[in-house]
Amino acid sequence: MRLLTILGLILVTATVSACGGKPPPGDARVLTADGSSSEERELNDPNRSSIWDVFGPNTSEQVTQVNRYLWAASLDVLNFLPVQEVDPFTGVIVTGYGTPPGGGRSYRATVHISDPALAARSLSVSLQSKGGAPVSAATNRAVEDAILSRARQLRIADNKF
Repeated sequence: MRLLTILGLILVTATVSACGGKPPPGDARVLTADGSSSEERELNDPNRSSIWDVFGPNTSEQVTQVNRYLWAASLDVLNFLPVQEVDPFTGVIVTGYGTPPGGGRSYRATVHISDPALAARSLSVSLQSKGGAPVSAATNRAVEDAILSRARQLRIADNKF
């Protein structure tokens, strides 16, 4: 066990010393026009990634912009379903089971708004029925169309001011 610890420390020390520092005597490096070596440029590159970047600050967060009209229209059209989870940063709305007005089957919906554009490609709706029966593509499409129509109405109403 002690031998493994010592070998681990030697490996970490060798790895850390290989990441930077001065080159050993007689090391031939290619110098660029500004006098820096290609290795120095690589080490100073802000887009560089290594095993040590895991311990640094997390700069890999992806921010997705969500169309506000699609977001509001989705909540408006699906207002008969209880909202379970919403994440406006990723554009996801998850609802619980509910019965539409005048309907007999219970549905739940998952809405994903993936783009800031007010377009059909920005909206994805997935419906699930409570009994496990498949939801027809026509029903799914009708809900998407209702959300898109309501989003356009909201946008037109916004431009009047």
